[in-house]
Amino acid sequence: MLRMQQQVEGALVVGGMAEAEEHQEAAVYERVARMAGGNAVVVFSASGCCMCHVVKRLLLGLGVGPTVYELDQMGGAGRDIQAALAQLLSPGPGGGGHHQQAPAVPVVFVGGRLLGGVEKVMACHINGTLVPLLKEAGALWL
Repeated sequence: MLRMQQQVEGALVVGGMAEAEEHQEAAVYERVARMAGGNAVVVFSASGCCMCHVVKRLLLGLGVGPTVYELDQMGGAGRDIQAALAQLLSPGPGGGGHHQQAPAVPVVFVGGRLLGGVEKVMACHINGTLVPLLKEAGALWL
């Protein structure tokens, strides 16, 4: 009986830890949403990342002044945010298994909505849809 009670108590502790982890994960996603909605264009970046530099230079060259969060300079919170962003960019259950996981940064939000990583930003720039998105979000006036 005592052994069964210990197993049940152990399950409760494990369940409680899982519940706490889910709450913490939800808090990280809420923080990302607040940060992403704080400006017309938000870039989550890492200070030494060359692709992050490319995205920031592109946006600045278009006349956009994005809010930039350098996740590698934010300590543990930056790591948690980077992990959440990697989940947002992952192809999900329907994605092909042979694709490499996309880097977690840069991640660009326009008008509070996820645009994507460097490939998506460059594709939108090349096909001419980036500037209209930026105008719609109020990041460009001309």
